[in-house]
Amino acid sequence: MRIALLGAGHIGQTIAQLLGGSGDYQVTVVDKNPATLARISGRGISTQTVDTEDRQALASVLRGQDAVVNALPYHLAITAAHLALEAGCHYFDLTEDVAATKEIMRIAAGAKTAFMPQCGLAPGFIGIVAHHLAQSFDALHDVKMRVGALPAFPTNALKYNLTWSVDGLINEYCHPCEIIKDGEAIAALPMEGLEHFSLDGTEYEAFNTSGGLGTLCETLSGRVRNLDYKTVRYPGHRDLMCMLLEDLQLKHDQETLKAIMRRSMPATMQDVVLVFVTVSGMRKGTLVQEVFARKIFADRSETAPLSAIQITTAAGICAAVDLFREGKLPPSGFIRQEQVELPAFLANRFGKAYQQSRQVESIG
Repeated sequence: MRIALLGAGHIGQTIAQLLGGSGDYQVTVVDKNPATLARISGRGISTQTVDTEDRQALASVLRGQDAVVNALPYHLAITAAHLALEAGCHYFDLTEDVAATKEIMRIAAGAKTAFMPQCGLAPGFIGIVAHHLAQSFDALHDVKMRVGALPAFPTNALKYNLTWSVDGLINEYCHPCEIIKDGEAIAALPMEGLEHFSLDGTEYEAFNTSGGLGTLCETLSGRVRNLDYKTVRYPGHRDLMCMLLEDLQLKHDQETLKAIMRRSMPATMQDVVLVFVTVSGMRKGTLVQEVFARKIFADRSETAPLSAIQITTAAGICAAVDLFREGKLPPSGFIRQEQVELPAFLANRFGKAYQQSRQVESIG
């Protein structure tokens, strides 16, 4: 299967190594930065320097490919999806942007090829887990999805290091959040809904952020009383981000905020991804709750270290592509994350990265 992989950042590099190293994919990695492309090597992988914001140049790369795997910044998702449609390619991406997903859903209607956005961690794996748990209930009450990509050793006041895209981070902090409250789909404010909880002996906070639910609001509409997604951070992070975004009005000058964070907040490969899903409802006349809780840690190999967010995000999209190639997903049209069966995902050679994580047994 011929893959055009757009974007050679940390996640793109990991995707390239996984797909290219499997022996089942011919991967062409496309990026505008030759220095970034130079870091990618391996059997089954080629590279091409192209301005990914030049629509015509990007279109020429996609001709003759079977599928597009988009690991570019979220604001390029709509363009990449339209070009995939024009080129007759299947399309997979990592976007958490709600508007981009709605547009991709629109163009996928009636398409002869498949369109599957949101294939990362959240949205992505978290929705697969929540939908899987929800299937065992006769009546659904509450579905709560919590995800955090956190530094293992926080040292600054924000208790945060850059573990993934700054663009994506600020985007999810600034846009309305889709939730279901008392059976009605509503838009909640980002950074609101603050809660605290303890998991595996560590204290956390969680608050509303945009995009993590994926398409679950539509899928579970009319079936669930309450459904929400919140980002997990260490206590105190949310208040300081609100000060920057609201009090200093940097939500209206996001480029300045991004520049400040890139300049002053170190990136880290030493991170941990927390996945925490609770589903409650009625089963055979009894109110019960099911919990899925995992921690996925970075691979601190001296030769080829991988952060936990690299591992989980790349595993999500590579498993989606692999399951599609194996005929375990619809061959065309829009594919929702919740159409992936959790057992099939965890059994997949790429999805097993989540299976090999440490399951959290005790929750306080």
